Amino acid sequence: MKTFKSLLLSAFLAAFIFGCGGTADILSTPVENIDTSPLKVSELTEAEKHNWGHLDLIKDTIPGMSVDKAYTDIIKNKKGKKVIVAVIDSGIDIDHEDLDDVIWTNKGEIPNNGKDDDKNGYVDDVHGWNFLGKGYDEQLEFVRILASGDTSHPDYARAQAEYETEYQKWLGRKTQYEQIYQQITNADDALAKHIGKKDYTKEDVAAIKTEDQELNQAKQIAQYMFSNGMDSMADAKKEINDGLVSINERLNFNLNKEFKGRVNGDDPEDMSSKYYGDGNVKPVKKSESHGTHVAGIIAAERNNGKGANGVANNVEIMSIRAVPNGDEYDKDVALAIRYAVDNGASIINGSFGKSFSPHSDWVRDAIAYAGKNDVVFVHAAGNDSKDVDTEPNFPDDNINGQEVSDTYIRVGALAPKYGSNMIAGFSNYGKKNVDVFAPGASVYSTTPENEYDTKGGTSMAAPAVAGVAALIRSYYPKLSAAQVKQVIMDSGLALKPKVIVGGDTNDVRPFADLTKSSKIVNAYNALIMASKVAAGQ
Repeated sequence: MKTFKSLLLSAFLAAFIFGCGGTADILSTPVENIDTSPLKVSELTEAEKHNWGHLDLIKDTIPGMSVDKAYTDIIKNKKGKKVIVAVIDSGIDIDHEDLDDVIWTNKGEIPNNGKDDDKNGYVDDVHGWNFLGKGYDEQLEFVRILASGDTSHPDYARAQAEYETEYQKWLGRKTQYEQIYQQITNADDALAKHIGKKDYTKEDVAAIKTEDQELNQAKQIAQYMFSNGMDSMADAKKEINDGLVSINERLNFNLNKEFKGRVNGDDPEDMSSKYYGDGNVKPVKKSESHGTHVAGIIAAERNNGKGANGVANNVEIMSIRAVPNGDEYDKDVALAIRYAVDNGASIINGSFGKSFSPHSDWVRDAIAYAGKNDVVFVHAAGNDSKDVDTEPNFPDDNINGQEVSDTYIRVGALAPKYGSNMIAGFSNYGKKNVDVFAPGASVYSTTPENEYDTKGGTSMAAPAVAGVAALIRSYYPKLSAAQVKQVIMDSGLALKPKVIVGGDTNDVRPFADLTKSSKIVNAYNALIMASKVAAGQ
């Protein structure tokens, strides 16, 4: 569920490669005020960048979830019930300074004694479970379908077409990035030689006056990078190089039909074996940061003077490692959901997804199981700029249009700018199958080894909503999972602006056409509505 960094790089390509639900009333924010809100024209401050998802649309002119307002005006010093949120993802750095006090501990298990003390089938599952073992890289699902050689597979032809398109796209992207890297390197060398030092400043570059065409182009490249958030050409080269690493991983592992990534000894086609993997829920390498980032969005310790604030307090994060660097296996996901339900989670966050799912029934059965056991399942809508009403995206909760669960929430991603650019260009959408939108672009959160970073994706929007669900379940614990979902959908802000869809400026539609609820999530409103629903029980 990764997005490619790249508004900056896409623009660079163009410039230098090719050129040279519900109907409840709004509770806190009157509709008439939303539609006349001034657009924010100034750049976000550093503090706003790190916290924009918690800000308030009216007060800050940023489409956040009014989380800070909820704590100030509603939660204050109230004591809530502890809520367990399962994060099905890559590994989580459970020792992170901003997460170590919010990690779930299985009190029925004695650590590292090699025994299944609580008799749940999983040995030493002290903080959750790792279904991947020591595995990390994996193929994409359509590559696995092709690698099986089973031409009778119902998705084989579609998989073949997808492979041919994707492989050529990533080969082309590799060439482009290599060209960009070389151009930036050449520009950096030329500027350093002209200025007389390697650590030149923006001011040094701006002061250059020359008739030399190559030096002027170097100056333009540097100034373009500076204007798009790069502090130096070294930063620009690092970002391009990071992109190349991702591209090579895509070609060498995700799209490689010969690659064998599964190392846990389990057969992913056989649902009869369930107790594989191990109890080590941490990342296998520092770059496996996705799960740690997601966990921080939900529950990073609030107001401790460190990096980031999570949406929810009174949370324990159950770490379930089931998402590799590639596509997750349906079996792992289905068992991960059931593990979370059986071990006390009341909310599950799933920031993963794919367009092929050979055993979607296994996962759908698990989602139904979560619903029957009063567990909210929050799922990211996906990062393909597609309409999931017509383009498949798994896991989903419906069979031929009939939902199997009333506790499944699918979330699209917002960007930190109210108005036509409010929808993140990468975000999937769907009037029938995307329930709500929440902050997902440029979100600051925890990463392994006590570090922090900004990432974007519906992967970041889903945990924002999981955090709101946790607040509701903490302070209004008598509400059912289905009621929590309905509160989240009904209490959001119903916005009317026309927005750019899929990053395509030629595709502009009313925001209400992109989501079932026609709303963006609002924690402040949700808590007020939850209190009313709870009082009416």
